[in-house]
Amino acid sequence: MLKTGILNPHVLNLIACVRHTNTLVIADRGFPFWPQIETVDLSLVDDVPTVLQVLAALRGNFVIGKAWMAKEFLKANSKKTQINFAFALKGVPTKFEPHVDFKKRVPHAIGLIRTGDTTQYANMILESA
Repeated sequence: MLKTGILNPHVLNLIACVRHTNTLVIADRGFPFWPQIETVDLSLVDDVPTVLQVLAALRGNFVIGKAWMAKEFLKANSKKTQINFAFALKGVPTKFEPHVDFKKRVPHAIGLIRTGDTTQYANMILESA
């Protein structure tokens, strides 16, 4: 029985499939469903869990080489929210691109973890190092 770290067997299985340069998506509650990639839905209620909570759990088990987020995140959210995301991604080169371009990367991901996050454009694509 697992005692520490990620306990969800579906999340563990998903991240075990990620190899060098593969990508994984962490999405907010409103992100579209992508039937061609495995999705682990962790959403429970609004903001449970959040993208940042899932990211924090993953960082102990997943080496992130780079990340992508939607450029619209910067306009739609407060400086405080932007700082919280930047702190959570500290040390990870992050590229902001138009949401339309961001979504073109999604079908190439190994999988997607959906959260209950209500932060606008909180979605991120993480590339393993």
